[in-house]
Amino acid sequence: MASATKAPPVPATARRRSPTAPPRSFLWLRRVFLTLLAGFVLVPVYVMVSSSLKPLQDVAGSFRWLPSTVTFRPYVDIWTTVPLADYFVNSLIVAGAATVCSVVVAVFAAYAVSRHRFRGKRVFTVTVLSTQMFPGILFLLPLFLIYVNVGNATGIALFGSRAGLILTYLTFSLPFSIWMLIGYFDSVPKELDEAALVDGCGPLGALFRVVVPAAVPGIVAVAVYAFMTAWGEVLFASVMTNDTTRTLAVGLQGYSTQNDVYWNQVMAASLVVSVPVVAGFLLLQRYLVAGLTAGAVK
Repeated sequence: MASATKAPPVPATARRRSPTAPPRSFLWLRRVFLTLLAGFVLVPVYVMVSSSLKPLQDVAGSFRWLPSTVTFRPYVDIWTTVPLADYFVNSLIVAGAATVCSVVVAVFAAYAVSRHRFRGKRVFTVTVLSTQMFPGILFLLPLFLIYVNVGNATGIALFGSRAGLILTYLTFSLPFSIWMLIGYFDSVPKELDEAALVDGCGPLGALFRVVVPAAVPGIVAVAVYAFMTAWGEVLFASVMTNDTTRTLAVGLQGYSTQNDVYWNQVMAASLVVSVPVVAGFLLLQRYLVAGLTAGAVK
């Protein structure tokens, strides 16, 4: 019995491209575009890192791509030039409290809109979403007057306090958080709620034992959005805070004096400030992408 012979391999030049495959010119053009885009993003990061490792005279003088002297002194001086540690604590408290409040309120509001029918449901949803159409600067003067008048009338210090800034950031992140969680809760089958009710859970039990565990990616996405909104905001923080409640975004201005600007310390402090946000994003990237994708599809 003759043994079966294998067909000779097809040369690479003889292989035909799939009719649906993009042309090679498009692939090369895409590579060039992505390379330029990566350079556009990474060059400022390199400049920031290299400038934070230079003495002040090297940064203030003519620009050099490579530092003549590498020093970590700016990373030590940033804590004494301005009270950066106090600003760091203020930002963590304000951003963390605003995130927790936004997530808690958004979960209850979105669950009510997603699972119950009531008069004005559509109007409420459209109104919540329409608040994102107005620029935030329009609310600066009204909030300032409200906080000052509330403080004069009741003695509750909202202006210049962390509580006032937390309430301000809550009004920014809450509408989008509610709208996004509504779409995510709608993607969770209502049969899960009904099964939980049959097993003896109440509405809150069904929410926390069934719906919330199934909606973890959406909740994480909302939490990251609320935290980043509060962490890097400058305009309201510069008006609504004082020397004791100042946040990092405003405190970085302290490295610029009337006579000089400590550029190397500004770059070093900027890197230190970016660490919590970047680390949190990398740790929660999987949940964040899943939550944003599910909310967008819904």
